[in-house]
Order: sequence, then structure tokens, then C-alpha cells
Amino acid sequence: MKHVRLYQNAPLKINDKVMLDEYASHHLIKVLRFPQGQDITLFNGDGNNYQASVLSTQKQCEVHINSCKPNLSESSLSLTLAQGIAKGDKMDFLIQKAVELGVNQVIPIFTEHCVVRLKGEKLKKRMQHWRKIIIGACEQSGRSVVPELAEPLDLTALMGCNFGHVFVLHHRAEKSLLEFEKINKAAIVIGPEGGLSDEEIAYTIQQGAQPLLLGSRVLRTETASLAALANMQLLWGS
Repeated sequence: MKHVRLYQNAPLKINDKVMLDEYASHHLIKVLRFPQGQDITLFNGDGNNYQASVLSTQKQCEVHINSCKPNLSESSLSLTLAQGIAKGDKMDFLIQKAVELGVNQVIPIFTEHCVVRLKGEKLKKRMQHWRKIIIGACEQSGRSVVPELAEPLDLTALMGCNFGHVFVLHHRAEKSLLEFEKINKAAIVIGPEGGLSDEEIAYTIQQGAQPLLLGSRVLRTETASLAALANMQLLWGS
């Protein structure tokens, strides 16, 4: 049986007995038909893996925490993805893969070409949905630090934040990643379908962002975002 990793939003300590939350219990009992007495791995975002034995598989699972071990899967490169909100499943896919690629923070951004307009209860539900995707991606990829999902920002608020080095992706830029010195903290700004407008690109550059070219071809937003993250990790991270 494939080894199971589950997130728990709770303190975890060696020798404690813990009742798993409703989602984790349902997943073990109903989806995996997980046997009593077998071991699983828990994490709560503190960077450790907690090995636990399943004591009960009744309505709610109880486990015993056997050991704690630091999880060394995090990259030395701190990366923020500031992503123009894409439509439907595309944004879900982007967030999931960005977490797998080691991003530390995801900031949805409202831009001129955003088709998706979220506010109020609709925004709240979408944020909850994206947080679940982030946790699921951590469970799958072996991470024990849960990346932050920030509240959506417009470009003005975004460029007022301190990210270290900021790169804005667009196909008319001239410099590639190979032309930059090694860094340990960066943010990538990219538009949704349709990209950033000329005015938005000019504004981010005026505010200190470095224009970044990924190649001679025009890439879709989901391709560009993930290609940039993967290349940055290859060059500067892990």
C-alpha cells in the first residue's frame, strides 16, 4: 500500500494520541479502507514529519504519534508567485503545480485582463478551495511546510510589498534567467489569459521589477508560470 501523508491543523507531539479531523478520517476510512495498526505520516506545517500508528478506524480515526523527524524537502530559494487570476480549473492547476515546484507563497492578483472577478462570499469560497488544493499538493509532493495563500491584490498593492527581487514575465523582454546573478528570494509576476497590459508591464518595471524572457515563443499563462518556477529552482534552489 502506498504510504499515506495527511495534513492536520493542530499541534503534534511524540507519544500523544490524536483524533484526526473529519476530512482525514473520511479519507482513511472510506476512501483508502486503511487498516488499523498500520503507520501513516502526519504534518502540520511546522516543517516536520510525524510518524503515527492508526489505533482506530471507527467513525473518527485515532492515531498515536511515534516519532518526529525534520523534513528537508524545502528549497533554499524563497519564491512567491503573483499570478493573474485565471479561469476555472486553470488556476487550480497553476496553484497545485506551483506548490509541487516549491513555491513559498501564492498571491492571486487582479489585472486588466482578468476575466474572473471575485468578491464577497464567492471570493471566500474560492480561497477555501485553493487552500485545500495547496494542502493536497503538500501531501502529494512530500512537503511539510504549507505555502501561504495571500489575499488577492491589485498591482499597486503588490508592488508595495518587499519580495527581494521581482521579475515580470512578458514575451518582449530581452534578458533570460541565465543573465541574472544567483539570488535566494524572488517573486514572479505574471498576467492571466491575455497577459499583462503594456501599461501594467511598464508600471511594474517602473516600480523596480526586472522584465524576464523565457524564450522566443509566446507561452500560455500556466506554461509560463510553471516554466519560470522550475527554471529558477534549477538555477538557484533545489
